[in-house]
Amino acid sequence: MAMSVAGTHPRDVLLGAQAQAGILPVCDHYSGVEARMRKSLQLQAEMTEEFGACVFDVTLDCEDGAPVGGEAEHAALVVALVSLASDKARIAVRVHPVDHPAFEQDVATIAGNAGKKLCHMMLPKVESPADVDRAAMALEAAGAGRLPLHVLIESPASVHRAFDIAAHPRVESLSFGLMDFVSAHGGAIPADGMGIEGQFTHPLVVRAKLEIASACHAHGKVPTHGVVTEFKDARALGKAAQRAAREFGFTRMWSIHPDQIRPILCAFAPAALEIETASKIVLAAAAAHWAPISFGGKLQDRASYRYYWQVLERAHRTGRSLPAEVRGWFEPVPQH
Repeated sequence: MAMSVAGTHPRDVLLGAQAQAGILPVCDHYSGVEARMRKSLQLQAEMTEEFGACVFDVTLDCEDGAPVGGEAEHAALVVALVSLASDKARIAVRVHPVDHPAFEQDVATIAGNAGKKLCHMMLPKVESPADVDRAAMALEAAGAGRLPLHVLIESPASVHRAFDIAAHPRVESLSFGLMDFVSAHGGAIPADGMGIEGQFTHPLVVRAKLEIASACHAHGKVPTHGVVTEFKDARALGKAAQRAAREFGFTRMWSIHPDQIRPILCAFAPAALEIETASKIVLAAAAAHWAPISFGGKLQDRASYRYYWQVLERAHRTGRSLPAEVRGWFEPVPQH
């Protein structure tokens, strides 16, 4: 069993203070209509059974899901759905922005009654660290002070402050709100800047994505790529997800339709050969008590060990098959 190779877990040895930055599933699936929320939770349970790990979060949406005037009822529905879910489920909620009349009610109802079963709260339209402070205080008042915050960066001003927002200790992840960002430019970015091709080529959109990814990596947070509205063409979506992961530095991505989940998992998953190489290097490193080694005629040390361990982490989070020798590092620790 891999755990016996070294007395300390690779995550603790190699990641240190950043150990928490890499544990989120690579896909965050959003739904806001009751029937779709129920189907999303059922699909999560089915795919957790299939892969042996929870490979995507389900975020129940109040901001776009609640009818105008029906915000309180929608929040109560979210509480009911969360309460029925199993302990293995990873469920989050997107509340209204901090300046919306329903914000305080959302937090009090949902975090106050179901906070212990949530994995995080998504806060939209964050403009500054002050907005995060306000959300953190609302969570404290609701008795859910431990709940991590994910924030949505949606304007030029918030992109400018992305590093300060990412530095906030309550923030776990930053997401990019593409369509609001484009529309905030008053027509200066054309409509195709929201499309599956244009969002990876328009200079202002590209700059925003890179700022957000860089801010997250600078502070050990998770950069989450936002919406790609194409869901009928799985190949096109997969290509976009690959670009988000390989060119723009995102380690997680939104899904807005069930058909997007598997292409996102595939795009963010390491290749089989990379998993095999990573397993061999990390096992050899552990056997050498993390001292430098020669592997394939090349020097490997703590820096490369960290990279290859993150490959294995990503493989686990995307449901890929791991060699038996390293699988023990990903098994739950028995409770006594």
